[in-house]
Amino acid sequence: MKNELDSRFLLNVFEYIQQHGESTENGKFYEGVTAFSDPDGYTIYLQGSGVMLRSGFHNTYHLDYQHEKHKDDFINKLKHIYNKANE
Repeated sequence: MKNELDSRFLLNVFEYIQQHGESTENGKFYEGVTAFSDPDGYTIYLQGSGVMLRSGFHNTYHLDYQHEKHKDDFINKLKHIYNKANE
């Protein structure tokens, strides 16, 4: 799992959601995923399907989830958004 997602992929998805998502009190929401960052912008968050992804410096990320199915659903959503961003 550690190398399944790279920082370029995550940043591409984050930026697409920021540009095309609907503003909410929690961040920008697009196709089941909410994207937001910490106040200084060094850490980005992607959240949806019962999963919270945190990505920061040194091309690292951490996924918090209860069930493997949630993680799989979340990653599929990210891949779908990535593909839309690169059409």
